[in-house]
Amino acid sequence: MLKLDREEILSVERMFDQNKLDVRTITMGISLLGCVSDDEKVLCRKVYDLICQRAEKLTEVSHDISREYGVPIINRRIAVTPIALIAGGLNTNSFVPIAEVLQKAADAVGVDILGGFSALVDRGMTKADRILIDSIPEALSVTKSICSSVAIGSTKAGINMDAVKRMGEVVKKTAELTKDDDAYGCCKLVEFCNAVEDNPFMAGAFHGITQGDAAIHVGVSGPGVVKRALEEVRGAPFDVVAKTIKNTAFMITRLGQMVAEAATDRLHVPFGIVDLSLAPTSAVGDSVAQVLEEMGIESCGAPGTTAALALLNDSVKKGGLMASSSVGGLSGAFIPVSEDLGMIQAVERGSLTLEKLEAMTCVCSVGLDMIAVPGDTSAATISAILADEAAIGMINNKTTATRLIPVPGKNPGDMVNFGGLMGYAPVIDVNHFKADEFVARGGKIPAPLRSLTN
Repeated sequence: MLKLDREEILSVERMFDQNKLDVRTITMGISLLGCVSDDEKVLCRKVYDLICQRAEKLTEVSHDISREYGVPIINRRIAVTPIALIAGGLNTNSFVPIAEVLQKAADAVGVDILGGFSALVDRGMTKADRILIDSIPEALSVTKSICSSVAIGSTKAGINMDAVKRMGEVVKKTAELTKDDDAYGCCKLVEFCNAVEDNPFMAGAFHGITQGDAAIHVGVSGPGVVKRALEEVRGAPFDVVAKTIKNTAFMITRLGQMVAEAATDRLHVPFGIVDLSLAPTSAVGDSVAQVLEEMGIESCGAPGTTAALALLNDSVKKGGLMASSSVGGLSGAFIPVSEDLGMIQAVERGSLTLEKLEAMTCVCSVGLDMIAVPGDTSAATISAILADEAAIGMINNKTTATRLIPVPGKNPGDMVNFGGLMGYAPVIDVNHFKADEFVARGGKIPAPLRSLTN
Protein backbone atom coordinates (compact mmCIF):
# COMPACT_ATOMS: atom_id res chain seq x y z
CA MET A 1 0.00 0.00 0.00
CA LEU A 2 1.27 3.49 -0.88
CA LYS A 3 2.35 5.45 2.24
CA LEU A 4 2.42 9.20 2.77
CA ASP A 5 4.73 10.82 5.32
CA ARG A 6 3.42 13.26 7.94
CA GLU A 7 4.16 16.42 5.95
CA GLU A 8 2.51 15.02 2.84
CA ILE A 9 -0.58 14.09 4.85
CA LEU A 10 -0.79 17.62 6.29
CA SER A 11 -0.28 19.09 2.82
CA VAL A 12 -3.05 16.95 1.34
CA GLU A 13 -5.34 17.81 4.27
CA ARG A 14 -4.89 21.51 3.44
CA MET A 15 -5.83 20.68 -0.14
CA PHE A 16 -9.11 19.15 1.09
CA ASP A 17 -9.99 21.96 3.48
CA GLN A 18 -8.95 24.98 1.44
CA ASN A 19 -8.83 24.01 -2.23
CA LYS A 20 -11.69 21.52 -2.79
CA LEU A 21 -9.49 18.53 -3.58
CA ASP A 22 -11.54 15.34 -3.84
CA VAL A 23 -11.67 11.89 -5.32
CA ARG A 24 -14.39 12.49 -7.84
CA THR A 25 -15.32 8.86 -8.31
CA ILE A 26 -14.61 5.23 -7.57
CA THR A 27 -15.93 3.43 -10.64
CA MET A 28 -16.28 -0.33 -10.82
CA GLY A 29 -16.18 -1.77 -14.31
CA ILE A 30 -18.20 -4.97 -14.72
CA SER A 31 -18.18 -7.31 -17.71
CA LEU A 32 -21.64 -8.47 -18.75
CA LEU A 33 -20.42 -10.82 -21.48
CA GLY A 34 -21.40 -13.81 -19.38
CA CYS A 35 -25.01 -12.58 -19.32
CA VAL A 36 -25.62 -13.06 -23.04
CA SER A 37 -28.89 -14.82 -23.84
CA ASP A 38 -31.49 -14.83 -26.59
CA ASP A 39 -34.20 -14.65 -23.90
CA GLU A 40 -34.77 -11.06 -22.72
CA LYS A 41 -36.01 -12.06 -19.26
CA VAL A 42 -33.02 -14.34 -18.71
CA LEU A 43 -30.58 -11.70 -19.89
CA CYS A 44 -32.12 -9.03 -17.67
CA ARG A 45 -32.12 -11.35 -14.64
CA LYS A 46 -28.46 -12.22 -15.22
CA VAL A 47 -27.49 -8.56 -15.63
CA TYR A 48 -29.25 -7.55 -12.43
CA ASP A 49 -27.85 -10.44 -10.40
CA LEU A 50 -24.29 -9.96 -11.62
CA ILE A 51 -24.21 -6.22 -10.94
CA CYS A 52 -25.67 -6.71 -7.48
CA GLN A 53 -23.18 -9.46 -6.72
CA ARG A 54 -20.10 -7.62 -7.97
CA ALA A 55 -20.95 -4.18 -6.58
CA GLU A 56 -22.70 -5.25 -3.40
CA LYS A 57 -20.10 -3.60 -1.16
CA LEU A 58 -18.92 -0.78 -3.45
CA THR A 59 -20.83 1.98 -1.69
CA GLU A 60 -20.03 0.71 1.80
CA VAL A 61 -16.31 0.39 1.06
CA SER A 62 -16.23 3.84 -0.54
CA HIS A 63 -17.74 5.42 2.57
CA ASP A 64 -15.37 3.46 4.83
CA ILE A 65 -12.30 4.64 2.90
CA SER A 66 -13.56 8.21 2.92
CA ARG A 67 -13.98 8.16 6.70
CA GLU A 68 -10.73 6.38 7.47
CA TYR A 69 -8.52 8.48 5.21
CA GLY A 70 -10.43 11.74 5.54
CA VAL A 71 -10.75 11.84 1.75
CA PRO A 72 -13.94 13.26 0.18
CA ILE A 73 -15.18 10.66 -2.34
CA ILE A 74 -17.95 12.35 -4.27
CA ASN A 75 -19.44 9.57 -6.43
CA ARG A 76 -19.67 5.80 -6.60
CA ARG A 77 -20.26 4.59 -10.13
CA ILE A 78 -20.51 1.47 -12.26
CA ALA A 79 -19.52 0.99 -15.89
CA VAL A 80 -20.70 -2.08 -17.80
CA THR A 81 -20.00 -3.75 -21.13
CA PRO A 82 -21.65 -1.76 -23.95
CA ILE A 83 -25.20 -3.06 -23.97
CA ALA A 84 -25.29 -3.34 -27.76
CA LEU A 85 -22.61 -6.04 -27.47
CA ILE A 86 -24.58 -8.26 -25.10
CA ALA A 87 -28.12 -7.79 -26.41
CA GLY A 88 -27.58 -8.70 -30.06
CA GLY A 89 -29.30 -12.06 -29.72
CA LEU A 90 -32.62 -10.65 -28.55
CA ASN A 91 -35.65 -10.59 -30.83
CA THR A 92 -36.81 -7.11 -29.89
CA ASN A 93 -37.02 -3.59 -31.25
CA SER A 94 -36.16 -1.80 -27.98
CA PHE A 95 -33.52 -2.10 -25.28
CA VAL A 96 -35.34 0.24 -22.90
CA PRO A 97 -36.24 -2.69 -20.58
CA ILE A 98 -32.51 -3.35 -20.17
CA ALA A 99 -31.94 0.28 -19.22
CA GLU A 100 -34.68 -0.05 -16.62
CA VAL A 101 -33.01 -3.16 -15.19
CA LEU A 102 -29.70 -1.30 -15.05
CA GLN A 103 -31.44 1.46 -13.08
CA LYS A 104 -32.93 -1.11 -10.72
CA ALA A 105 -29.47 -2.60 -10.14
CA ALA A 106 -27.91 0.83 -9.60
CA ASP A 107 -30.55 1.60 -6.99
CA ALA A 108 -30.05 -1.76 -5.30
CA VAL A 109 -26.29 -1.26 -4.76
CA GLY A 110 -26.59 2.46 -4.04
CA VAL A 111 -24.39 3.93 -6.78
CA ASP A 112 -24.88 7.43 -8.15
CA ILE A 113 -24.51 6.71 -11.86
CA LEU A 114 -24.25 3.67 -14.13
CA GLY A 115 -22.73 3.96 -17.60
CA GLY A 116 -22.61 1.59 -20.51
CA PHE A 117 -25.93 1.91 -22.32
CA SER A 118 -23.59 2.24 -25.26
CA ALA A 119 -22.70 1.26 -28.81
CA LEU A 120 -19.38 1.25 -30.67
CA VAL A 121 -20.14 2.12 -34.29
CA ASP A 122 -17.04 3.84 -35.64
CA ARG A 123 -16.68 1.12 -38.32
CA GLY A 124 -20.34 0.32 -38.89
CA MET A 125 -23.65 -0.47 -37.21
CA THR A 126 -25.08 -3.88 -36.40
CA LYS A 127 -28.79 -4.45 -35.90
CA ALA A 128 -28.21 -4.33 -32.14
CA ASP A 129 -26.34 -1.03 -32.47
CA ARG A 130 -29.27 0.49 -34.33
CA ILE A 131 -31.75 -0.75 -31.76
CA LEU A 132 -29.68 0.64 -28.91
CA ILE A 133 -29.25 4.04 -30.58
CA ASP A 134 -32.98 4.22 -31.31
CA SER A 135 -33.67 3.33 -27.66
CA ILE A 136 -31.48 6.07 -26.16
CA PRO A 137 -34.04 8.91 -25.93
CA GLU A 138 -36.66 6.86 -24.12
CA ALA A 139 -34.09 5.03 -21.99
CA LEU A 140 -32.61 8.29 -20.72
CA SER A 141 -36.02 9.82 -20.14
CA VAL A 142 -37.34 6.95 -17.97
CA THR A 143 -34.18 6.43 -15.88
CA LYS A 144 -32.44 8.88 -13.56
CA SER A 145 -28.95 7.36 -13.27
CA ILE A 146 -28.28 5.58 -16.57
CA CYS A 147 -25.75 7.15 -18.95
CA SER A 148 -25.27 6.46 -22.63
CA SER A 149 -22.38 6.83 -25.06
CA VAL A 150 -21.86 6.14 -28.73
CA ALA A 151 -18.45 5.86 -30.39
CA ILE A 152 -18.89 7.45 -33.81
CA GLY A 153 -15.28 7.52 -35.02
CA SER A 154 -11.63 6.77 -34.39
CA THR A 155 -8.21 7.43 -35.86
CA LYS A 156 -8.06 3.82 -37.05
CA ALA A 157 -11.55 3.67 -38.55
CA GLY A 158 -12.46 7.20 -39.64
CA ILE A 159 -15.84 8.79 -38.90
CA ASN A 160 -19.14 6.97 -39.42
CA MET A 161 -21.21 9.81 -40.85
CA ASP A 162 -24.37 7.69 -40.94
CA ALA A 163 -24.04 7.35 -37.16
CA VAL A 164 -23.22 11.06 -36.84
CA LYS A 165 -26.41 11.97 -38.70
CA ARG A 166 -28.49 9.65 -36.54
CA MET A 167 -26.97 10.90 -33.29
CA GLY A 168 -27.93 14.48 -34.08
CA GLU A 169 -31.53 13.27 -34.33
CA VAL A 170 -31.17 11.25 -31.11
CA VAL A 171 -29.86 14.27 -29.20
CA LYS A 172 -32.84 16.33 -30.35
CA LYS A 173 -35.35 13.61 -29.43
CA THR A 174 -33.72 13.12 -26.03
CA ALA A 175 -33.99 16.85 -25.40
CA GLU A 176 -37.66 16.84 -26.36
CA LEU A 177 -38.52 13.86 -24.13
CA THR A 178 -36.82 15.54 -21.14
CA LYS A 179 -37.84 19.12 -21.91
CA ASP A 180 -39.58 19.51 -18.55
CA ASP A 181 -36.15 19.09 -16.92
CA ASP A 182 -34.30 21.48 -19.29
CA ALA A 183 -33.31 18.57 -21.56
CA TYR A 184 -31.52 16.82 -18.69
CA GLY A 185 -31.44 13.56 -20.64
CA CYS A 186 -28.78 15.09 -22.90
CA CYS A 187 -26.53 15.55 -19.86
CA LYS A 188 -26.35 11.75 -19.74
CA LEU A 189 -25.44 11.26 -23.42
CA VAL A 190 -22.05 11.64 -25.07
CA GLU A 191 -20.65 10.93 -28.54
CA PHE A 192 -16.99 9.84 -28.78
CA CYS A 193 -14.11 9.69 -31.20
CA ASN A 194 -11.35 7.37 -29.97
CA ALA A 195 -13.40 6.18 -27.00
CA VAL A 196 -11.36 4.57 -24.20
CA GLU A 197 -12.31 1.39 -22.35
CA ASP A 198 -11.20 2.43 -18.84
CA ASN A 199 -12.76 5.86 -18.38
CA PRO A 200 -14.20 6.31 -14.85
CA PHE A 201 -15.98 9.59 -15.67
CA MET A 202 -19.55 9.94 -16.90
CA ALA A 203 -21.43 10.12 -19.12
CA GLY A 204 -18.94 8.22 -21.26
CA ALA A 205 -17.81 5.34 -19.05
CA PHE A 206 -18.20 1.77 -20.24
CA HIS A 207 -16.33 -1.45 -19.43
CA GLY A 208 -14.28 -2.43 -22.47
CA ILE A 209 -14.04 -6.02 -23.62
CA THR A 210 -10.27 -6.12 -22.91
CA GLN A 211 -10.78 -5.22 -19.23
CA GLY A 212 -11.45 -8.65 -17.71
CA ASP A 213 -14.35 -9.58 -15.48
CA ALA A 214 -14.14 -6.45 -13.32
CA ALA A 215 -11.84 -3.54 -12.47
CA ILE A 216 -11.64 -0.60 -10.10
CA HIS A 217 -10.92 2.81 -11.64
CA VAL A 218 -10.48 6.00 -9.65
CA GLY A 219 -10.96 9.52 -10.97
CA VAL A 220 -9.31 12.32 -9.02
CA SER A 221 -9.78 16.06 -9.36
CA GLY A 222 -8.39 19.28 -7.95
CA PRO A 223 -8.29 22.36 -10.21
CA GLY A 224 -8.55 24.47 -7.06
CA VAL A 225 -5.34 22.93 -5.74
CA VAL A 226 -3.53 23.74 -8.98
CA LYS A 227 -4.79 27.33 -8.92
CA ARG A 228 -3.58 27.78 -5.35
CA ALA A 229 -0.15 26.42 -6.28
CA LEU A 230 0.09 28.83 -9.23
CA GLU A 231 -0.75 31.76 -6.98
CA GLU A 232 2.58 31.09 -5.25
CA VAL A 233 4.52 31.55 -8.52
CA ARG A 234 2.55 34.47 -9.98
CA GLY A 235 4.58 36.22 -12.68
CA ALA A 236 7.14 33.41 -12.95
CA PRO A 237 8.27 32.04 -16.37
CA PHE A 238 6.29 29.23 -17.94
CA ASP A 239 8.91 26.58 -17.17
CA VAL A 240 8.29 27.33 -13.49
CA VAL A 241 4.54 27.19 -14.09
CA ALA A 242 4.88 23.78 -15.75
CA LYS A 243 7.04 22.43 -12.91
CA THR A 244 4.58 23.70 -10.31
CA ILE A 245 1.64 22.01 -12.05
CA LYS A 246 3.58 18.75 -12.42
CA ASN A 247 4.48 18.68 -8.73
CA THR A 248 0.87 19.37 -7.75
CA ALA A 249 -0.50 16.74 -10.14
CA PHE A 250 1.92 14.24 -8.62
CA MET A 251 0.49 14.83 -5.16
CA ILE A 252 -3.11 14.65 -6.37
CA THR A 253 -2.49 11.41 -8.26
CA ARG A 254 -0.74 9.77 -5.29
CA LEU A 255 -3.95 10.32 -3.37
CA GLY A 256 -5.91 8.60 -6.15
CA GLN A 257 -3.48 5.69 -6.19
CA MET A 258 -3.82 5.28 -2.43
CA VAL A 259 -7.62 5.21 -2.62
CA ALA A 260 -7.54 2.82 -5.60
CA GLU A 261 -5.29 0.37 -3.76
CA ALA A 262 -7.49 0.46 -0.67
CA ALA A 263 -10.63 -0.12 -2.76
CA THR A 264 -9.17 -2.99 -4.78
CA ASP A 265 -7.90 -4.69 -1.63
CA ARG A 266 -11.25 -4.50 0.16
CA LEU A 267 -13.46 -5.28 -2.83
CA HIS A 268 -11.21 -8.08 -4.15
CA VAL A 269 -11.42 -6.60 -7.63
CA PRO A 270 -8.32 -5.92 -9.79
CA PHE A 271 -6.95 -2.38 -10.01
CA GLY A 272 -7.62 -0.71 -13.33
CA ILE A 273 -6.38 2.86 -13.63
CA VAL A 274 -6.20 6.23 -11.98
CA ASP A 275 -7.61 8.98 -14.17
CA LEU A 276 -5.83 12.17 -13.11
CA SER A 277 -8.14 14.55 -14.94
CA LEU A 278 -8.81 17.99 -13.48
CA ALA A 279 -12.60 17.74 -13.31
CA PRO A 280 -14.14 21.07 -12.24
CA THR A 281 -17.43 21.87 -10.58
CA SER A 282 -19.55 25.01 -10.55
CA ALA A 283 -18.50 25.69 -6.94
CA VAL A 284 -16.29 28.68 -6.17
CA GLY A 285 -12.59 27.74 -6.24
CA ASP A 286 -12.95 24.56 -8.32
CA SER A 287 -12.49 25.85 -11.86
CA VAL A 288 -10.14 24.94 -14.72
CA ALA A 289 -10.92 28.29 -16.36
CA GLN A 290 -9.65 30.10 -13.29
CA VAL A 291 -6.41 28.09 -13.47
CA LEU A 292 -5.93 29.42 -17.01
CA GLU A 293 -6.73 32.94 -15.86
CA GLU A 294 -4.17 32.60 -13.06
CA MET A 295 -1.54 32.18 -15.81
CA GLY A 296 -2.34 35.69 -17.01
CA ILE A 297 -5.44 35.35 -19.21
CA GLU A 298 -7.89 38.17 -18.44
CA SER A 299 -10.91 35.97 -19.12
CA CYS A 300 -11.06 32.37 -20.33
CA GLY A 301 -11.43 32.39 -24.11
CA ALA A 302 -9.19 35.43 -24.64
CA PRO A 303 -6.09 35.10 -26.86
CA GLY A 304 -3.58 32.81 -25.17
CA THR A 305 -6.23 30.51 -23.68
CA THR A 306 -5.46 27.55 -25.94
CA ALA A 307 -1.72 27.79 -25.24
CA ALA A 308 -2.36 27.98 -21.50
CA LEU A 309 -4.65 24.94 -21.66
CA ALA A 310 -2.06 22.99 -23.65
CA LEU A 311 0.55 23.67 -20.97
CA LEU A 312 -1.88 22.70 -18.21
CA ASN A 313 -2.97 19.47 -19.88
CA ASP A 314 0.57 18.33 -20.66
CA SER A 315 1.93 19.19 -17.22
CA VAL A 316 -0.92 17.37 -15.45
CA LYS A 317 -0.18 14.23 -17.49
CA LYS A 318 3.57 14.39 -16.83
CA GLY A 319 3.16 14.92 -13.10
CA GLY A 320 0.50 12.29 -12.62
CA LEU A 321 2.25 9.64 -14.69
CA MET A 322 5.00 9.26 -12.08
CA ALA A 323 2.57 8.88 -9.18
CA SER A 324 0.56 5.82 -10.22
CA SER A 325 1.32 2.32 -11.39
CA SER A 326 -1.35 2.70 -14.07
CA VAL A 327 -2.61 6.03 -15.42
CA GLY A 328 -5.39 5.85 -17.95
CA GLY A 329 -8.90 6.97 -18.77
CA LEU A 330 -8.90 10.50 -20.16
CA SER A 331 -6.31 12.11 -17.83
CA GLY A 332 -5.74 15.84 -18.29
CA ALA A 333 -7.97 18.90 -18.02
CA PHE A 334 -11.72 18.89 -18.63
CA ILE A 335 -13.58 21.94 -19.94
CA PRO A 336 -17.29 21.23 -19.28
CA VAL A 337 -18.99 24.62 -19.43
CA SER A 338 -21.87 24.03 -17.02
CA GLU A 339 -19.57 22.34 -14.48
CA ASP A 340 -16.99 25.13 -14.31
CA LEU A 341 -17.79 28.45 -12.64
CA GLY A 342 -15.00 30.26 -14.48
CA MET A 343 -16.28 29.09 -17.85
CA ILE A 344 -19.84 30.00 -16.97
CA GLN A 345 -18.66 33.51 -16.13
CA ALA A 346 -16.53 33.69 -19.28
CA VAL A 347 -19.55 32.85 -21.45
CA GLU A 348 -21.56 35.51 -19.67
CA ARG A 349 -18.77 38.06 -20.25
CA GLY A 350 -18.61 37.17 -23.94
CA SER A 351 -14.98 36.00 -23.96
CA LEU A 352 -15.82 32.33 -24.47
CA THR A 353 -17.72 31.19 -27.56
CA LEU A 354 -18.54 27.82 -29.08
CA GLU A 355 -15.85 28.33 -31.72
CA LYS A 356 -13.18 29.09 -29.10
CA LEU A 357 -14.25 26.06 -27.09
CA GLU A 358 -13.78 23.93 -30.20
CA ALA A 359 -10.25 25.29 -30.61
CA MET A 360 -9.52 24.48 -26.96
CA THR A 361 -10.62 20.87 -27.47
CA CYS A 362 -7.57 20.33 -29.69
CA VAL A 363 -5.41 20.39 -26.54
CA CYS A 364 -7.71 19.40 -23.63
CA SER A 365 -8.58 15.92 -22.38
CA VAL A 366 -12.00 15.53 -23.94
CA GLY A 367 -14.07 17.91 -26.04
CA LEU A 368 -17.22 20.04 -26.27
CA ASP A 369 -18.71 19.10 -22.94
CA MET A 370 -21.91 20.13 -21.13
CA ILE A 371 -22.74 22.97 -23.50
CA ALA A 372 -26.30 24.28 -23.53
CA VAL A 373 -27.40 25.50 -26.97
CA PRO A 374 -30.66 27.04 -28.21
CA GLY A 375 -33.58 24.65 -28.33
CA ASP A 376 -34.25 25.41 -31.99
CA THR A 377 -30.78 24.21 -33.05
CA SER A 378 -31.47 21.67 -35.79
CA ALA A 379 -30.48 18.00 -35.68
CA ALA A 380 -28.32 18.56 -38.77
CA THR A 381 -26.41 21.38 -37.08
CA ILE A 382 -25.83 19.22 -34.01
CA SER A 383 -24.60 16.40 -36.26
CA ALA A 384 -22.23 18.78 -38.03
CA ILE A 385 -20.77 19.89 -34.68
CA LEU A 386 -20.35 16.22 -33.73
CA ALA A 387 -18.49 15.66 -36.99
CA ASP A 388 -16.21 18.66 -36.37
CA GLU A 389 -15.30 17.42 -32.92
CA ALA A 390 -14.78 13.85 -34.09
CA ALA A 391 -12.48 15.14 -36.84
CA ILE A 392 -10.29 16.85 -34.23
CA GLY A 393 -9.98 13.57 -32.36
CA MET A 394 -9.41 11.50 -35.47
CA ILE A 395 -6.67 13.69 -36.94
CA ASN A 396 -4.90 14.31 -33.63
CA ASN A 397 -5.19 10.70 -32.42
CA LYS A 398 -6.83 11.80 -29.16
CA THR A 399 -10.14 11.22 -27.43
CA THR A 400 -12.75 13.84 -28.18
CA ALA A 401 -16.34 13.85 -27.02
CA THR A 402 -19.41 15.99 -27.49
CA ARG A 403 -22.18 16.59 -24.96
CA LEU A 404 -24.51 19.20 -26.41
CA ILE A 405 -27.80 20.08 -24.71
CA PRO A 406 -30.36 21.77 -27.00
CA VAL A 407 -32.77 23.11 -24.37
CA PRO A 408 -36.33 23.45 -25.70
CA GLY A 409 -37.66 26.99 -25.41
CA LYS A 410 -34.30 28.49 -24.44
CA ASN A 411 -32.39 31.14 -26.37
CA PRO A 412 -28.82 32.52 -26.25
CA GLY A 413 -28.16 34.11 -22.88
CA ASP A 414 -30.89 32.22 -21.03
CA MET A 415 -29.71 30.27 -17.97
CA VAL A 416 -30.44 26.59 -17.37
CA ASN A 417 -29.80 24.68 -14.15
CA PHE A 418 -29.07 20.96 -14.27
CA GLY A 419 -28.34 20.53 -10.56
CA GLY A 420 -25.63 18.70 -8.62
CA LEU A 421 -22.31 18.11 -10.37
CA MET A 422 -23.95 18.91 -13.72
CA GLY A 423 -24.09 22.58 -12.66
CA TYR A 424 -25.76 25.38 -14.58
CA ALA A 425 -24.98 27.25 -17.77
CA PRO A 426 -25.91 30.13 -20.03
CA VAL A 427 -27.17 29.03 -23.43
CA ILE A 428 -24.45 29.60 -26.05
CA ASP A 429 -25.30 30.84 -29.51
CA VAL A 430 -24.61 28.56 -32.48
CA ASN A 431 -23.50 29.56 -35.97
CA HIS A 432 -26.72 30.06 -37.93
CA PHE A 433 -25.38 28.91 -41.30
CA LYS A 434 -26.53 25.43 -42.26
CA ALA A 435 -24.71 22.14 -42.96
CA ASP A 436 -27.78 20.07 -43.86
CA GLU A 437 -26.45 18.95 -47.25
CA PHE A 438 -23.10 18.04 -45.71
CA VAL A 439 -24.71 15.83 -43.07
CA ALA A 440 -27.15 14.27 -45.54
CA ARG A 441 -24.30 12.75 -47.57
CA GLY A 442 -23.81 9.94 -45.04
CA GLY A 443 -21.20 7.28 -45.64
CA LYS A 444 -17.80 7.44 -43.97
CA ILE A 445 -15.02 10.00 -43.67
CA PRO A 446 -11.95 7.80 -44.25
CA ALA A 447 -9.30 7.27 -41.61
CA PRO A 448 -6.30 9.62 -41.93
CA LEU A 449 -2.83 8.63 -43.09
CA ARG A 450 -1.60 8.47 -39.50
CA SER A 451 -3.85 5.47 -38.92
CA LEU A 452 -1.32 3.35 -40.85
CA THR A 453 1.00 2.71 -37.92
CA ASN A 454 1.55 -1.06 -38.23
